[in-house]
Amino acid sequence: MFSMLEQEAPQQRCGPCHSRTLILLVFAFFCTSLSVTSVTFAQVGPPSITVKQREQLYREIVRETASLKSQIDLLKKIVKVVRPSVVHIEINGGTSRRNRLPDETGSGVVFKRGDKFYVLTNRHLVRYADLSEVTIRFSDGREIQPKNIWLDAGTDVAVLGIDSTQLIPARIGDSQELEIGEYILAVGSPFGLSHSVTFGIVSAKGRRDLELATDGVAYQDFLQIDASINPGNSGGPLVNLGGEVVGINTAIASTSGRHEGVGFSIPINMAMKIADQLIDKGKVVRGFLGVSLDSRFSHDAAVRLGLKTPRGARVTGITQNSAASRARVRPGDVIVRFNGTWIESDDHLVNEVSMTPVGKPVSMKVFRDGEMVELTVTVGERELDNR
Repeated sequence: MFSMLEQEAPQQRCGPCHSRTLILLVFAFFCTSLSVTSVTFAQVGPPSITVKQREQLYREIVRETASLKSQIDLLKKIVKVVRPSVVHIEINGGTSRRNRLPDETGSGVVFKRGDKFYVLTNRHLVRYADLSEVTIRFSDGREIQPKNIWLDAGTDVAVLGIDSTQLIPARIGDSQELEIGEYILAVGSPFGLSHSVTFGIVSAKGRRDLELATDGVAYQDFLQIDASINPGNSGGPLVNLGGEVVGINTAIASTSGRHEGVGFSIPINMAMKIADQLIDKGKVVRGFLGVSLDSRFSHDAAVRLGLKTPRGARVTGITQNSAASRARVRPGDVIVRFNGTWIESDDHLVNEVSMTPVGKPVSMKVFRDGEMVELTVTVGERELDNR
């Protein structure tokens, strides 16, 4: 700024006059700067308030908080009704079956079937433990050991048979009714801190093809949540605002091994179907269709085939004497609907078939040569190792 003034000054001015002019300009600018600075400083910091104004603000806070009180009270009530059904699970001692760290902890939830009580939890928590190594601790401080342990490798679900009375079972909800954005609570024992509660929303549904550190879970249909879950939350319940269990918390996506806002929960509908089979049969009997599927079948490929709504699983091969061959499924067919459910991908179809009762005829819709074809298929049984 000053260099510009010097360049624009008339050449005929004398040296002293020119100097005095510059000094005056500098002084005026300096005074103006001080004035601006003083105003700026005067505005820094919160304005002072009187005692009367402060009391008025407190009254406004109380009035405005009252509108939230019913929501706050709701969360308190949910915790109260769910907490007695949540258990802390501790694995003590070593085992010769597989190397693992001793003194592992996790969570579970009590449910009732008939006149007996059971605990639903994750397989990866108890899979290497003997019955004598597992301690179940209830919210009232009681401790027991399970009488039976049933495991399913495909979904990472485990059921603990217990011989105890006067327990409070959880109320089981319908995970199919959950919507993205719905509020949920996660209850468990992160880092061994039993009966911890966190709050969040359902971030996504139908998460599949995840690489999990639980020996691989073949049948995935996870709920994604942002409620904090950490090591020790495994097996704990995911609860909706109705106080109903809608999921079993099982894994996190993390680069550090700690919570980073992305957790996964097994939908309770899937978990309970598995639990029922484990209790009745000691294993899970899964449906088998007998098709090979194109894992690279994409949105663009579906559009090129002429599908108006790009979805489905494309068949690349048929197993001889299988349910698919008897239903006259052909290579190149795109299975778009199975047993009343629209199919999103090959993994989705595998999940749906696996949960279908063996021997039950179901409807199936395929896209073939530009047309929709209705078929009926009776699924067979898939042999798998449940442990």
